[in-house]
Amino acid sequence: MSVGGEEAESVVAAELDAESWAAVLAPRLAQFTAVARHQHVTRAAQQLGMQQSTLSRAMARLEADLGVTLFARHGRAVRLTRAGVTFLASAERALAEVERSAESVRLEADPGGGRVAFGFLHTLGPETVPALLRAFRADHPRIRFQLVQTYGEAMLERLRAGELDLCLTSPPPDETGLVVRKLDEQRLRLVVPSGHRLAARKRVRLVEAAAELFVTLEPGYGLRRITDALCAEAGFTPRVAFEGEEAETLRGLVAAGLGVALLPPPAVPRPGVVELDLTGPRAVREIGLAWLEGAPSPPPVTAFRTFLLARRGALLPA
Repeated sequence: MSVGGEEAESVVAAELDAESWAAVLAPRLAQFTAVARHQHVTRAAQQLGMQQSTLSRAMARLEADLGVTLFARHGRAVRLTRAGVTFLASAERALAEVERSAESVRLEADPGGGRVAFGFLHTLGPETVPALLRAFRADHPRIRFQLVQTYGEAMLERLRAGELDLCLTSPPPDETGLVVRKLDEQRLRLVVPSGHRLAARKRVRLVEAAAELFVTLEPGYGLRRITDALCAEAGFTPRVAFEGEEAETLRGLVAAGLGVALLPPPAVPRPGVVELDLTGPRAVREIGLAWLEGAPSPPPVTAFRTFLLARRGALLPA
């Protein structure tokens, strides 16, 4: 197996960067490992479905590019040199990783299986999302989910970065590059302690709580933006006593008498608080489904998105 005129076409090793090495070596790794395993060029060529002369030239060019001798040759039979043994171990690891990655990608696109990276708000975690997943998996039992539960802006950052396929967020974002569909809405209520002066009422106007201390989510949370906007519409700026990261923690603060809050309905009624309907301007939190415009949509993602869109207006428990 002679290099001959092929030497003139070889790439000088010192001039190759990492990306160039990958381009040069990747097509030849399977050929090299086949020759190494068979220790015979003809048998390796038969396995690969290529001509023996073509395989011989490919191995000669590989050695020329690397600048080392990989094989000791005895006619068409070969044995690995010390450098060849070292290179074989690395080549086998690289090919195994390619096979694992290819299998992972294949499974992702399997319409009956695969994985969906799905983000949602904390308040949708206790009841809404488990019910949705139970209903969906009744017809798609092999589809797996990576669940990300966080606040709206952090979720959208991960969506933009391609880390999520779909997310349920509020308020629905209006920005270039995202596709958003409104799915449902939740009525917000004024939550007050059981002994509060308004606790005996069924309905109140939000302005009646203008003098109260509020407990709210931190800035950056969608519900915080909605709270601030509704209070501004009612003619006041809320006096914030405590800021938290989770709605049920806020209910606990209200129950402890530390303030009032605007919150969606709880998954389970909490003692120590009274939830009052609001009159006047509609106090609602819209829930939207968002995904990255133009992003690939493997069959599992498409199936789950179609499932969610079919539940417009009936996503949330009554």
